[in-house]
Amino acid sequence: MAPSLKPAVAPAVACAAALAAALMLVAPTRAQAQGVTYVLDPSHTQVTFEVLHLGTSTLRGRFNRIEGSVTLDRTARTGDVSITIDTSSVSTGVLPLDSLLRGAQGFASQEHPKAFFTARQLSFDDDKLASLRGEFTLKGVSLPLQMRATNFNCYEHPMLKREVCGGDFEAELMRSAFGISHSLPFVADRVRLLVQVEGVRQ
Repeated sequence: MAPSLKPAVAPAVACAAALAAALMLVAPTRAQAQGVTYVLDPSHTQVTFEVLHLGTSTLRGRFNRIEGSVTLDRTARTGDVSITIDTSSVSTGVLPLDSLLRGAQGFASQEHPKAFFTARQLSFDDDKLASLRGEFTLKGVSLPLQMRATNFNCYEHPMLKREVCGGDFEAELMRSAFGISHSLPFVADRVRLLVQVEGVRQ
């Protein structure tokens, strides 16, 4: 009986070997295609806003507490962005204005302590992130928002020994759309958002 089985066994062994070789070739490709997660570094991440004051100078402020993460697959050109902003951390350098912005006429920080930006529509220029299209939630109102990258780069951090990716992003929104209409039309409705972000690879 043994001699009669050899012709059947040999093709089976050859098929198994071919399958194993194919899996070895496919496995690295799949590993490379998986998204990589970066957690935001708070010391190198901030959100700044600009609004024209009485048609003369530009009023600027920033949020001091931001957290979030970004998942990028630069091979597949996909990703996922999630950023949370503590609205009570707003700072303009003018204490009475900061109090107004935290109050009901501003961000209503007591009722809405967090603002959120999430995005899953990412555009790439080669392997560099070029823009994010997602949703911004402020004061309980969620609206579409697109952020454009003015700079993006990744590097190996010399002390952390990890990859760090980040860049500068900008967008514009109408504050009245989020229920912030104080001082209109003397203080402009259009707000420019500037986001500086760096994330550490996990």
